[in-house]
Formats: sequence, C-alpha cells, structure tokens
Amino acid sequence: MANKHHVYWYRHHIVNIIMIVDSKTSDWILIDTGLFYSEAFILKKIRRVLGELIPPKAIILTHGHFDHVGALRPLLQRFPNVPVYAHELELPFLTGQRHYVKPDPSVPGGLMAKLAWLYPYHAYDFSRIICPLPDDGTLPFFTDWRWIHTPGHTEGHVSLFRPSDRFLIAGDAFTTVKQESLLSVLAQKKEIHGPPAYFTPDWELAKTSVETLQKLEPAFAVTGHGQMMEGSSLHSGLKRLISQFEQAAVPDHGRYVPE
Repeated sequence: MANKHHVYWYRHHIVNIIMIVDSKTSDWILIDTGLFYSEAFILKKIRRVLGELIPPKAIILTHGHFDHVGALRPLLQRFPNVPVYAHELELPFLTGQRHYVKPDPSVPGGLMAKLAWLYPYHAYDFSRIICPLPDDGTLPFFTDWRWIHTPGHTEGHVSLFRPSDRFLIAGDAFTTVKQESLLSVLAQKKEIHGPPAYFTPDWELAKTSVETLQKLEPAFAVTGHGQMMEGSSLHSGLKRLISQFEQAAVPDHGRYVPE
C-alpha cells in the first residue's frame, strides 16, 4: 500500500529541512528549521509543494542546535499558533534554562570543524510554544510515524521512523556526509559518517543510538546533513560505521573524547 505521507527534503547550505505532507489533505509537518536565514527558503518550498502558504500542523525538532532551529522564531511569527515539539530532555535547551556544550574546534576533520568556535551554543527560549513529544512514541497528527530517542549528539536528540516502508529521518544521529570537512560538504559525496564531531559530547551514547537505528533496518534515510541514502549502500554503510565507530566517528583528540 502506498504511503499517503510524502517526504520532501531540501538542502539549505549546510543543513537539510524536511517536510512530511499528507497528499490527500495537504496537512503537513516541518522537521527542523535550518539556519537563522532559512525562513525565505522554507516559505519558497512550502509554496512549491503545496501551492500556497499553508501553516504546518506542527514543527518537530530533532534537536535544538543553531542549524536546526535557526528560522524557528520568524516562522512562529508568521505561523503563531503552530505547536513545536521536542524530546523532554531537549526542553531545557529550548526554554532558556541550559546552554549546550561549547562546540569543539580542536577536533580533526577539516574547515567546518575549525570554524566551530563561531557556532552558537546558547539556550533558546521558546517556552511559550514548545511541547514535549507524546509519551506513546507517535508524532503529533501523523501517527503512522514514531519518534525514537537517539541521544549522544544532544541529550534529547530524536530520530523519526515510519515502519510501513522503513523510512528514517535520522537528524544528526548519523550523517551522510563528512560534516567536519568543507570540501565534503560542498561535494555532497554520499557516505555514512557519525554525528558532527565538533558538537557531539557523548560518544558512547552516540554509538548506541546508531546501533538502535541500524537494528530498524531502514530502507531510506534522510539525515540532517548530506543526501538521502537507501538500500544496500545505506545498510552496509551503517554496519561499517558501527564496526569501526571508535576509529571512523570518534575523533582521536578533542574536548569530549573519552580518556
């Protein structure tokens, strides 16, 4: 049976923005909001997909890093009654209570890592509108999807999964581009990598989260950074990442590298 919910993903500079759209009703939800100047890009894609500026039923945040919540405030000004959802453990970072860990420019990998000292890490305050994700593991309004807690990159990081066709939206639990390297980001070569090393403080949990996602045997995966992957290349890439995680994902030095 064909899924009535279509997934649209668009890369805006260094990060992906995702729409899940009900083809029958035009109801839709937005997954992450990109960089602080991504609003115009997102509005353009809404018009392209739906023909008009229909507000989303909800905005789901895989996590609250600057490149995933950047356009949230202007979008909420345009769509003031849209609820925003994140994992309960992510809420302190999205209600002004706690700052994220500082990004680590000392990790190896390339220019994107070296520039990490520039990346914002302070808490955002969306306390007026943000809600915890439902306890039953489903997505609001789109109950054929479920959310999965995949911490490591952040404490409350989540990935989204549709069991009917094994479609995975992984956020930054893993990536399909070497995000630490500007050349790799520009080239967008498809290959499985761990979460961005300059912003991942808990590598043990990060590996466990990749293992959790690999066990789902996803047929398709859209991540926060990189292109969509599917089929055998996705399966083999995830297995390879897990088997070589300490060498392939964990930096050999850095602020958050285990002793």
